[in-house]
Amino acid sequence: MVRSVPFTSWSSSEPLNFHPKLKTLGFLCFGLFIFGLGEILLIAAGLGVTPWTVLAQGLGEHFEASIGTATFIVSVGVLLLWIPLRQIPGLGTILNVIIIAATIEFVLPILPPIENLEARFLLVTMGIVLVGIGSGIYLVANLGAGPRDGVMTGLQSVTQLPIAWIRIGIELSVVLSGWLLGGVVGLGTIMFALGIGPAVSAGLFLMERYASAALTTQEPNE
Repeated sequence: MVRSVPFTSWSSSEPLNFHPKLKTLGFLCFGLFIFGLGEILLIAAGLGVTPWTVLAQGLGEHFEASIGTATFIVSVGVLLLWIPLRQIPGLGTILNVIIIAATIEFVLPILPPIENLEARFLLVTMGIVLVGIGSGIYLVANLGAGPRDGVMTGLQSVTQLPIAWIRIGIELSVVLSGWLLGGVVGLGTIMFALGIGPAVSAGLFLMERYASAALTTQEPNE
C-alpha cells in the first residue's frame, strides 16, 4: 500500500518551481485533465455530487449563499488548513483550479444524457478511477497539490498513515458535515467517499511502477 507520494525522474525538486521542465509540466496538465474528466463522469451520472460539493451545498443552505460562493468559501478554508500542515502552494495549485474547471466547462455539455441506471453506476465507477489516476499523475509532478489534496498529503506527512486511509477519512468527514448542514447526498457520493482513497493510492502506485519501468529501460543505454 502506498504511504507517500513517490519521487520520479520527472518530479520537480521543489513544489515552488515556476519554471519546471516541459515533461514535468506535461504530466501535471495531463493529470489535471484526467481528473477533470473523472469529475465530469460523476456529474453526468446524476447519482450524487462529490463530498466537497455536498459541503458547499450545505454551507450555501446554512448561510443563504449561492453554490459558487459557498464553493469559494470552502476552497479558502481548505487552503487555510495548509498553514498548520506546512503545505506550500505552487504552480500545480493554480493550474488545478484552471484546468479542471475548463475541462468541466467545455467537455460536460457535449456528453449525451444517460438514462440507463446500470450505465450511470458505471460512469460513477469510471469517474472515481479517473479522479484517482489523475490525482496520482499530477501529485507526482510535485508542482504543488490542489487545495484538497494538499490537506491529504499534509495529514499523511504528519500521521504517517497510508494515503488511502487519510483520503477516506477526509471524504467521509466532509460529506457528513455537508449532509448535517443540509447538503444533498446520493449513492454516487457514498461510492466516491469510499472509493477515492484506494483510487488515489492506485494512481500513485501506477506512477511509481511506470517510473521504475522507465528507469529500467534507460539503464542499458547508459
